[in-house]
Formats: sequence, C-alpha cells, structure tokens
Amino acid sequence: MVIISAPPPTSCTSFLKSSALAAARHSSTASTTSSTTATAFASRSSFVFSGSSNGAVTSFDLVLRAAAASSKSVRGMAEFGDVNQRRDSTTAAAAALEASGSSSSCSTSDELSLPLNFVDFRSEEEMLYGIRKAAESGRISLNISRSMEELYQNYRNAVFKSGDSKAPEVALSNMSMLFDRIFVDVKDPFEFSSYHKAIREPFDYYTFGQNYIRPLIDFRNSYIGNLSLFDDIRVKLQRGENIVMMSNHQTEADPAVIALLLESTHPDLAENMIYVAGDRVITDPLCKPFSMGRNLLCVYSKKHMNDVPALADMKRRANTKSLKEMALLLRAGSALIWIAPSGGRDRPDPHTGEWYPAQFDLSSVDNMRRLVEHAGVPGHLYPLAILCHDIMPPPLEVEKEIGEKRVISFHGTGLSVGAEIDFHDLAASLDDPEKAKTAYTHALYDSVTEQYEVLKYAVHGKQGLEASIPSVLLSQPWQ
Repeated sequence: MVIISAPPPTSCTSFLKSSALAAARHSSTASTTSSTTATAFASRSSFVFSGSSNGAVTSFDLVLRAAAASSKSVRGMAEFGDVNQRRDSTTAAAAALEASGSSSSCSTSDELSLPLNFVDFRSEEEMLYGIRKAAESGRISLNISRSMEELYQNYRNAVFKSGDSKAPEVALSNMSMLFDRIFVDVKDPFEFSSYHKAIREPFDYYTFGQNYIRPLIDFRNSYIGNLSLFDDIRVKLQRGENIVMMSNHQTEADPAVIALLLESTHPDLAENMIYVAGDRVITDPLCKPFSMGRNLLCVYSKKHMNDVPALADMKRRANTKSLKEMALLLRAGSALIWIAPSGGRDRPDPHTGEWYPAQFDLSSVDNMRRLVEHAGVPGHLYPLAILCHDIMPPPLEVEKEIGEKRVISFHGTGLSVGAEIDFHDLAASLDDPEKAKTAYTHALYDSVTEQYEVLKYAVHGKQGLEASIPSVLLSQPWQ
C-alpha cells in the first residue's frame, strides 16, 4: 500500500499564488456555437440524454458531418448552471493576497488570519477547528463545512479498518489535501468544458484521486477478470483503433477503482480512459477535485434531465456539444471511452438488498454503437463489470438535490472485461433491425451480469480465485 504523508508547511502567500497559477492555467472558456441539426439529434436521442431514438439516423449523419467540418473541438459548457464566464483569475488572486496581508506564515490560533491552508494542519483538532472557523467567517457555507466534517469522520473510520499502522497519518494527510482543494475551488470555482482533460499540473489531481481511494481498497480481497483482454485492448489502441467500455456503474469512486486495479499492469489505459460523466460529479463541491483529475465527457444524465423543467432545453444543448466532442475524439482514433448505458449508478433490490447491474438502455447502446461505426476508424465495444459498491455506496434512491451523504468503507473490489461483442455478427442471424438492437443490448448486459456474479462470489462469497469460470479468469497481478 502506498502511503502519502502530509507535505511540508507552506505560507499563506505562496499557497494563494499557487492557487492563482492553477486557476490561470486551467480556467475554461465558454463556447457559444451551436449546431441546429445537432440540437435536433440530441432532442430525439437518449444516448445518455433523453427522448427516443426513432428517426435519429439522418440527424446522426448530419451531426457527424458537422463535427468533421469543425476545425477544432467545442470547448466550453457554460450551460452547466447557466453561469457567466469566470472572473479573471489574476484579479481574484491579487484580491486574495491583499486580504491575507504580507505575513509569510499562518497561525491557526489567530482567528483573523486563519489561512484555511489545510495541508499545514498537523492534527485532527486543528483541521476541524479550521473548518468551523471557515464557516463562521463565511468563507465556506455551513452546509459545506458540515459535509466536510462528516466526510472526514467517515473516511478516517474506513482507513482505520484497513489495519494499516499509519492509518491516522494517511487519513489526516489525504483529507487535508482534499479540503485544501475544496477551499481552492470555493474561492475560484472551476468550470468544466464539454470535454475535460485531466489536470496533472501544477497540481496533479489524478494522483491525488488515486492516493485518496487507494487506502479504501482491500487488495487482498480484490480481483481482476480476463487480464489478457486488457492486453488486446492496448494493442488495438496502439493501432489507432477506438475502444468503448460498456459498463455498469456503482459509485463516485469507479474511475479511481478501475485505475487502481489496472495500475500494476496497464497504467496507460488507466490514465488515458475518458469517462462519460453526469453533471452531478462536476458540480458537487466534494466531487469536483476528483473529477478534475479524470478525462471527462460531461453530460446531463437522462435521469435528471427534467428535474427542473425550465432547464431541460439548456441541458439538451449542452449534451449536443458533448456529442460533437465524442464524435471528434472517435474520428481521431485511439480513444478509450467508458460509458454506463444504464444512465446512473446501480442500486440494491429494495426487497432483497442484493446488488446487481442496472439494466442497459437500448437507445444509449445503439447510439454509442453507431457513433463508433461512423467514425471512419475501426472500433470495438467491450462489456465491463465493476464491483465496488461497499466503498462508497450511493443513496438507496435517486436524489434530485446535490450534496448526498457519503458513506465510506474499506472493502474488496473487482473489475472484469468480457470478450468483444460484434453487432453485425449477432444481427446476421436476425431479419429485424430492431430485434438486432435489442439482442445486442441484452448480449452486452448479460456479459456484464455474468462477470459481476463471478466478482461477487470472489469478493463477497470469499471464494477468491476459485470463483473463476471459463469465460472469466480471475487474477491478482498486484500480489
């Protein structure tokens, strides 16, 4: 297990300068361009959006032609929250520096100069004191401060369950870093573009996310299925071909879990994977620092499309931009895209409490397949199963409000990829195109379900490697 220790103390002034630099380098710009035909397609499509796929083929082709004619990718998602363009980062940093004074050190005992540079805090008491004083001074909201305290307690307890002798230091260090990033974003909110590239400098958000989730995974009771297929995927990507992982979705930590289980054998796949992400993970203050470290195609989930009816059209326009971004990425080749065709996270059966992959949406699967086929580059769709709900389970029911309660645990996890499923091979035996679409969706889902059951027997059933079956060979390459 990799342990990260708290970094050396830094001054308030240097901290604010660093924050200003990060904001200046990574501020996003809002694009005001919009394709009428693309909007029409998005309004009819339910790729990860809403509506029906009936009659979408013509609009789909027009979207691809529009994307091909574009000289550069669409950058900007001002529709998220319908906000104005971000204020100038340099001006904001100058104001912060002026407010902080010229002192080169920060005192947690001086209420007026409390820095909220959380990486400087050396004890749980100091950190919690800093959170409370930040709320009292109005620098963060009371709701955020309460969520931060609750998250710290849950995370600390989970890390302690790992039995690591350095659990107290690990918990304090990782939570201090998270709170530091939250505070930076509260002061100068980061806005995600339709296609967001992981931020690796001057602050490495990817590594931060990996180190935060790592202590929550019981690697002794974690497994990966069909490791050799990940080798095949790597070869195809190196040839310039596209790969789409059709996956179930369990927790906000899925990207980190996937990356950590691939870290010892396929770190290149882990770092280059692009996740189709709902708007909630780029708007929730506690999620944003983790999302900033991933490659994302940002969309509004169809499950939340009509939470606020007045915003539905705006959300569709935003999704159109993301659709064009995806088309451009696929046309360029060597794209590795993860998508959950269910449109959201798995939930347990309300009667039995058993977890299982949520059903795949036929329109989402079919639209993704057609995007891949029309890219002009060879593409492949693979079924991917992930089991990690114990680490950070979602609420039992879908919630409309941002800011869900985080329950965190130390637990075993699992990841498995199934053999590629070719649509045309399957459709050759069927004379009805609609039946072929349905059969293809079921084939992908059935593979994910089969792999998930094997992972469940291995992790929850304590069968370990013996849970393997001919189509799902488990291993632990990190051992």
